[in-house]
Amino acid sequence: MPDSHSQIVVENLTLAYGDFLIQKNLNFTINRGDVFIIMGGSGCGKSTLLKSMIGLKSPDMGDISYNGVPFWSSEHQQQETMKRGFGTTFQAGALWSSMTLAENIGLALRQYTDLSHTAIRDVVAYKLMLVGLAGFEDYYPNEISGGMMKRAGLARAMALDPEILFFDEPSAGLDPISAKLLDDLILELRDSLGTTVVIVTHELASIFAIGNNSVFLDPVTKTQLATGDPNDLRDNHENLVVRNFLQRGMAETTR
Repeated sequence: MPDSHSQIVVENLTLAYGDFLIQKNLNFTINRGDVFIIMGGSGCGKSTLLKSMIGLKSPDMGDISYNGVPFWSSEHQQQETMKRGFGTTFQAGALWSSMTLAENIGLALRQYTDLSHTAIRDVVAYKLMLVGLAGFEDYYPNEISGGMMKRAGLARAMALDPEILFFDEPSAGLDPISAKLLDDLILELRDSLGTTVVIVTHELASIFAIGNNSVFLDPVTKTQLATGDPNDLRDNHENLVVRNFLQRGMAETTR
């Protein structure tokens, strides 16, 4: 049973596409305020697991509970209500190119709230300020840099004040400085807003800098090999596959 700090509990989860097994017997807990890393080698099913967690891919077995309520065994309307507490950012930002940043961020507010035009404008300005894009309301996605687009995507994900933020490879395509700034921003938002963060990534620098909990998915055995603080897994885990993955940059940095 989850304790009072548990926000997400994955139980006996099996994921597949038809007869092709992706992962089986996944069991882990994400506590409120965690920065939780989904990690593992290429093809292990990280993005598939994320899709299941945000309600886009139903599992073949098992369930995912949010605040004690099982998502996949709930009725559709209950699922939709639960998803209102999720904010999701995708690799390329997934912003509508024909809309300004203000229009992109305000879209969910117009669809799901009764806020006035003025109130929506104020919320949009605040969200852009939080991610360091104050004054960029009228810019289009093709008028800003890749790093700014990532931050704009984050502002849009926060539009409805979600309890949980999901990221799919947030640092993909960014230079090291921009990636570090994005990591810092994620921690600032977690600390200031109390948001739980779930991140799919293979970037070691980000994993160790911001992650305090994790699951390691293995493409060979098609199940999890480890869960816990990635820094502790790197230094102490008994499984060589896990340690080799997390220590793979150490030889180069010590030369």
